[in-house]
Amino acid sequence: MVVQTRNKHKELPSKAAPAPRCPVRGRRGMGSGERGALTEDKYHKGARPSTPVPILLSGGGGGRKTLARGSPLRRLLIATVRRLLCLALDKMSVLRHYRSCSWNVTLFLGAFVGVLHWAHLTTLFENDRHFSHLSTLEREMTFRTEMGLYYSYYKTMIEAPSFFRGLWMTMNDRLTEFPLVINAVKRFHLYPEVIIAFWYRLYTGTMDLIGIQTKVCWNVSRGQGLNPVESCEGLGDPACFYITVIFVLNGLMMTLFFIYGTYLSGSQVGGLITVLCYFFNHGESTRVMWTPPLRESFSYPFHVLQMLLITHILRSRQNHKKDFIALIVSNVAFMLPWQFAQFILFTQMASLFPMYVVGYIEPYKLLKIIFVNMVSIIICFVLMFGNRTYLSSYFASSLIVTWGIMKKRSKIQKLQSSGFTFWLIQCFLWWSGTIILKVTLSQLFAVSDHIQLSDLITARILRYTDFDTLMYTCAPEFDFMEKETPLRYTKTLLLPVVVVISYLISRKVIPDILYMLSTGETFSRKQLERDESKNPPTVLLVFHELQLFAFAILAIFIMRLKLFLTPHMSVMASLICSKRLFGRLFDRVRFENFVFALLTVMSIQGWLNLQSQWSIIGEFSNAPQEELLQWIRQNTRPDAVFAGAMPTMASVKLSTLRPIVNHPHYEDGGLRARTKIVYSVYSRKTAKEVRDKLLQLHVNYYILEEAWCVVRTKPGCSMLEIWDVEDPMNAAKPSLCSILVKDGRPYFTSMFQNSMYRVFKVN
Repeated sequence: MVVQTRNKHKELPSKAAPAPRCPVRGRRGMGSGERGALTEDKYHKGARPSTPVPILLSGGGGGRKTLARGSPLRRLLIATVRRLLCLALDKMSVLRHYRSCSWNVTLFLGAFVGVLHWAHLTTLFENDRHFSHLSTLEREMTFRTEMGLYYSYYKTMIEAPSFFRGLWMTMNDRLTEFPLVINAVKRFHLYPEVIIAFWYRLYTGTMDLIGIQTKVCWNVSRGQGLNPVESCEGLGDPACFYITVIFVLNGLMMTLFFIYGTYLSGSQVGGLITVLCYFFNHGESTRVMWTPPLRESFSYPFHVLQMLLITHILRSRQNHKKDFIALIVSNVAFMLPWQFAQFILFTQMASLFPMYVVGYIEPYKLLKIIFVNMVSIIICFVLMFGNRTYLSSYFASSLIVTWGIMKKRSKIQKLQSSGFTFWLIQCFLWWSGTIILKVTLSQLFAVSDHIQLSDLITARILRYTDFDTLMYTCAPEFDFMEKETPLRYTKTLLLPVVVVISYLISRKVIPDILYMLSTGETFSRKQLERDESKNPPTVLLVFHELQLFAFAILAIFIMRLKLFLTPHMSVMASLICSKRLFGRLFDRVRFENFVFALLTVMSIQGWLNLQSQWSIIGEFSNAPQEELLQWIRQNTRPDAVFAGAMPTMASVKLSTLRPIVNHPHYEDGGLRARTKIVYSVYSRKTAKEVRDKLLQLHVNYYILEEAWCVVRTKPGCSMLEIWDVEDPMNAAKPSLCSILVKDGRPYFTSMFQNSMYRVFKVN
């Protein structure tokens, strides 16, 4: 067994004053244990970064996992969670009778759980990698796949002579898809990196001006025959600052969850239940602690804010201008960082439109929401330099179709007098109109070659496979939801609670719908006003139930989207405090006793889940890749062009600043075509044919990962199997990869080799 070998020498390099510590505080001394190869598909086991490729290798990482003595921060977390649980149980009676407590108390509790979540994420991240003891190069290597690509632009902007020079270099990037010049902010949704780079330069510049030290550096003994390295801590270290901002943002997200649960259920106990359910199912709710730079880490907290604002707008009888302005801001903040956010907002429209058809939402309110969403799309379109995917998305199409149906509602009603048939006609027009308009706009704006979530879901339903879809669906995070996931939900009682709540909501809603069908009417204004006085009103119950159904469908088809399902289930669990749903039960059983028993049973498995996360102790080490990157730095020209596996290319660009021709951001059609050429090395094509194609891309060196020749993540997902689907004419020939491993001459010359990587010069 190999132990954590890193230890920081206790002499400071001529530093007198202590510096602010990096948020991922390292443990002094030696910890035992080994983190084994963590699989990409396990949210609950601490997956390493992922990318849409069929074989996702850690690159020789020597992470370690076992039980170890807890750090002071971990002990603080354990004590705090226990105290939080006691607070929820001991004060339940008080909160029950004072549900209208001042918002000051709610904000205080929300801030408390936000800090708790930030500390939890920080602890998990540090435990997993021993990040505080890594050198700058090793920290960059931990940002694998697309994470390294995003971080490279942050690095560019903070190392440039000025912020605006760095921004210009990012918007005129020649390194990432050589020899093309691309606007990386537009292509990769890099506004988070732009903002954090600006904050970093502002922070370090201000601290330098007033003479405050921002970081402290140590000499770190790595053991295992490796040379010592310098490791810096403090917010003055670029990586520490970057990670801190992400974890603080996700700490604020937990504050929003507490407010959300409190607002929806009408009780601060409901907010605490939401938070506890999230913590008890933390491994199923997020992967930000393992993959901080991914786009969802920046985008999802604003989705929580957007859902809270929509809930407030639907609940309020009269909405103010500031409500809709706040909704615009949250929409823009949600859509700018993540290309998949628009499809999530489409599911929101798919939930709101049936509610309008039945009559739960008044037309004027839905029209305002549509107008706000359209303004949000236009703002994103402008800020993203005319990125046409915003205009051709399902979200934009659904807004236009919804507006058209609402304007022509009276004419549509003349087609059929039956209420139920009228509802069906509207829903049919909405779905068919949205799909047709989306396809039309995609062709009109020439963005039909962009892969979106809808394309992956369609491919799964139709069982369609080609090279591009297999590159996604073979990646575990884009696979179907694991069969064990519902079982894990059940063990913490999250699934049973949500099922019961959904059943009770159905019992409230179905009689209303049957009544409207029998009378041919929809909800009147007076009925809506009477319903708004209830807590929570029916409109909120129906909206959250429909969103739950939409998120469940997405998560079943694409496991990565559990990050929407699990937190929403936690929010729905807050309705356990609703007297409207559980009034009869509370008349027979004391509210305090019921919630106490529920939380007690939940905490049995929930506490084990938390302890399982805290027990992950690792130490990042990737000597083969470090050796590769050092060789590239020392033995190749700065303008030498590289090609290879997408995860490795991100590291090459980040740490060596060499031009590359392909990278992990696989959604763009042109990039997919390039990657297909690069990955033909793992096919059965001839060496000459592949060499000629690589020369057309101006490739000088090819990095071959020998394991990719044979490894597969699941049946049908090895590179050879994928190429046999794409290129059946060559299925009987030997693989080019095995030929190159023996001798690639005369078309390829081996220049470097270690236990994992081979570098070939393209002759």
